[in-house]
Amino acid sequence: MIQRIQTLYLLLVVILGTLLCFFSPVQFLLPDGTEYISLQAFDKWPLAVISVAIPLLALVNIFLFKRRLLQARLNIMNVIFCIGYYALVALYVAFVVKGYEPIHGMTLTHADWYINLWTAIPAINIVLTMMATRRILKDEALVRAADRLR
Repeated sequence: MIQRIQTLYLLLVVILGTLLCFFSPVQFLLPDGTEYISLQAFDKWPLAVISVAIPLLALVNIFLFKRRLLQARLNIMNVIFCIGYYALVALYVAFVVKGYEPIHGMTLTHADWYINLWTAIPAINIVLTMMATRRILKDEALVRAADRLR
């Protein structure tokens, strides 16, 4: 199981996804320019659910090594979760900047916002997951070819 390269790719997704749960994707600068306020994943429950689901799904996927087609489907689902993470972050940023959504009890109308380096983690996870999916499908093709020879 661990000797397969896709397992290492998925393990990296687990590690990076776990880091994603603890770091803020976006920071807002207060209108007076004094302090940064971070949008944490656990401030908003949909963002928290996706942040936890990404590494959890990859971890479960590692142990499904005998069911390669299911692994490939779950990888595609994980990619959709990563894209959904970006969609939710963009939605929350839009709501905060428009003044619809307060952060830590403060309404930040027309606030300046900055994307943190940690926001790149889902993009890295997408690449790693697609690489793992490619290797999984290659293994499946190899197994099917071996079955045909018997």
